[in-house]
Amino acid sequence: MTASPSIPRTELHAAAERFGTPLYVYDAAELDAALARVRAAFGQARVFYAMKANPNLTLLTRLRVAGVGFECVSAGEIARAEHVGAGGESILVNGPAKSGEEYAAGGRLGATFVVDREEEAGLLPPDSRALVRVNPALNVSTHDHLATGAAGSKFGVTIEQAPGVLRALRDAGHTALGLHVHIGSAIRDAGDFGLAFARLAELRAHTGELEVLDVGGGWGLDADLPGIAREAHAAASVFGASLWVEPGRYLVARAGTLLTRVVGTKRTGRNFLLTDAGMTELLRPMLYGAVHPVTPLWDGAGGETWDVAGPACESGDLLARDVVLPVPSPGDLLAVGDAGAYGAAMSGTYLTRPRPAEALWEDGAWRLIRRRETAQEVWAAEV
Repeated sequence: MTASPSIPRTELHAAAERFGTPLYVYDAAELDAALARVRAAFGQARVFYAMKANPNLTLLTRLRVAGVGFECVSAGEIARAEHVGAGGESILVNGPAKSGEEYAAGGRLGATFVVDREEEAGLLPPDSRALVRVNPALNVSTHDHLATGAAGSKFGVTIEQAPGVLRALRDAGHTALGLHVHIGSAIRDAGDFGLAFARLAELRAHTGELEVLDVGGGWGLDADLPGIAREAHAAASVFGASLWVEPGRYLVARAGTLLTRVVGTKRTGRNFLLTDAGMTELLRPMLYGAVHPVTPLWDGAGGETWDVAGPACESGDLLARDVVLPVPSPGDLLAVGDAGAYGAAMSGTYLTRPRPAEALWEDGAWRLIRRRETAQEVWAAEV
């Protein structure tokens, strides 16, 4: 899948001409549809968007207007949430190594904290609301870098520690709302989620009823969402708790497409299709071995197998491997799909490459929602 079918190919070409490439484009209708799928599956569960997936202010505003809260893992993300009008119970502050600035910002706004280690009970602002993140120590079907619920990961407290952390929060005068679990990202097997929720249910005898069970997100784009939702609601009912969820990538990935132009080709035992986008624009293939669908936006006969390679002097700077494409020419436009999450958010300025522009397709028209940086802006903070 590339850009949503609601964006005509001619309009993708028009966006590339108007805003230049590399360019991130987003389909507002697909973002809305993804949120509708989540709500259809999870019913009355409270939805918090994991902002790290894509923090663009226009997208955040759209989600806030739709009644979505925000899960934040930095002071900067908390500031973004406040900037678009969120506050109080619509903000979760998460993360394994929160700074004093993050505690202060979350406390000022009345946010809910996700406690990730035993010592945090003594670090939270007075009278905070909190959830205790539990690591269920599971090996799940995803990349090692994405497995946040594995025994060796840095996230959460152990099953055995969780009741004591809840007690410590209450003893410190905080409101211990309940438990939190997030086992990883891009997980397709609903059984992984079911096993994690079952391990949390083992705590019922030690915790009693709870106000909230937050089951995180991490659902693969083609995961059985209704099945995961059934497991989550069953787990929440064990505790008599309300259900919270934190989708990130699921909401924005398929809404986003990276547009890049062909620079040229090279044949050196492998066929390389060279593009003006690479690891600085889309890091996921290099970081996680992520596979993104690649679609040519040109017409041509025949086809050869290509590795799509970016401009960085790094052997790992590949957007895709073994992609069959019609014969390319310099200037042809290529669409890298499922790129709305951790694409622009992770883009960087390595090689003093300015970060790309971003544009939103909504109601049959393009709107620029982030202008392209200049080289001067990249070094503006240097003294």
